Amino acid sequence: MNAAVHAASPLSDSVSLSESTISWSTVKYATSAENGFVSGSLDKTAIVDRTFKTYVLENRYLKVTLLPEFGGRILSIIYKPTGHEQLYRNEVGLPYGMKAGVFYYDWLMVYGGIFPTFPDPEHGRTWLKPWDFKVVKESAGEVTVSMSLRDDFAYSAAPAQFLKGSTGIEATYHVTLKADRAALDARVVLKNPHDRTIDYEYWTCTTLAPGSDPKSPKTTGGAEIIAPIEAYSTPGWSANLSEGDESLGQGKSRFEKLRYFKNWPTMGIAYAAPDMQGGNFWGVINHDNEEGIIRIADNTVTPGLKMWTWGYQSFTNETDARKDPNEARPYVELWAGVSDQFFHRAQLPARGEVSVTETYSPIVGMSNVTDANENILINLSAAASGVNLQFFSIEPATPLRVTLKRGDAILFNDAVKADPKNGNRISATIPAGGSGEQVRLTITTAEGKELIAAETKVK
Repeated sequence: MNAAVHAASPLSDSVSLSESTISWSTVKYATSAENGFVSGSLDKTAIVDRTFKTYVLENRYLKVTLLPEFGGRILSIIYKPTGHEQLYRNEVGLPYGMKAGVFYYDWLMVYGGIFPTFPDPEHGRTWLKPWDFKVVKESAGEVTVSMSLRDDFAYSAAPAQFLKGSTGIEATYHVTLKADRAALDARVVLKNPHDRTIDYEYWTCTTLAPGSDPKSPKTTGGAEIIAPIEAYSTPGWSANLSEGDESLGQGKSRFEKLRYFKNWPTMGIAYAAPDMQGGNFWGVINHDNEEGIIRIADNTVTPGLKMWTWGYQSFTNETDARKDPNEARPYVELWAGVSDQFFHRAQLPARGEVSVTETYSPIVGMSNVTDANENILINLSAAASGVNLQFFSIEPATPLRVTLKRGDAILFNDAVKADPKNGNRISATIPAGGSGEQVRLTITTAEGKELIAAETKVK
């Protein structure tokens, strides 16, 4: 990333917004005025550098890079206590899928990051479009910006499975960084300007590679998909993904082995089945350094979870992208959708609006997530011998009190300081002969405001 920053680094208790640039390499190719791929234009031997204007949000915990002019995306989230990147970013862009009838423009090229896709699935039609950038709020305590775009265009040669014509949907992607938060808050708003109901799909695409070298982000062999689901389904062409997992009948498989990147035999799609079942989080943990990135959201709004990788060989057989460009790169792609699967369309009522609120939080020192909200993420488990708690506080400077109880018996009750670099671990013994099958956790501020509460069964 080329640093051309126009503002000083933020103070320890503030947040800043600055402008910068980033260079991205692609192989040589050409597109039509409608963004269709020009046949015969691909030259994998020629590397072309492109420079984009970026915006950088920064506080003491995060450095976030936004790229409005190529898909309205959050391109990078660096967690400053570890110095690691949380999102995948392709080193060399390579067009693929030309004339295959899979993508809206009949081709695709992956850059990475987090970005909204609509009104169609399979990366939609806005991934290469410039979005309008606007500063909504800028103060020492909070910076909120927006990236917006209206679907008033259409590709005349789009494959038959995609929506015909433009929908007119007005999309605005709000991104907020607050001075005291070690997480990025976002909100997608979709508006239907018409006096009629329209069919559409919306998916947030995330390409995740937590705990990475910022200069060469990639998903490692130790990556695990963290999602509170028990079962998944696959399209027929991806059925081989489920061969290592127990069948649950009716096209469903138990989500056990496939949660690990190393167990993906090939590229393919897996969907949460039937949906997120009320769970409000998912993400990836890199067990090579126990660093992760978790999306927290109301998944009654986005019940669909689509999982994709190129297969584990994309990590083990990774080539030099500049010498041997290959579309199969090492990242885990997780999608949040307003419908359960691609090409299962939702409806946006006349003059209607849909709002998707999300929080993207890095985590450290956690091997799993059992509960999460906009304040804290936890991993809570209990056995006859004792209870184990791992947690990450999104506002690390806030003094906390942690209480663990089994029935009326207090197992732990003390003030705790959040550790933004290593996370927090607490263990407590369960006395013999106690009553109650549940251990209850409460984490509050020092003043007693509840931040999160959870229960787990003693196993």
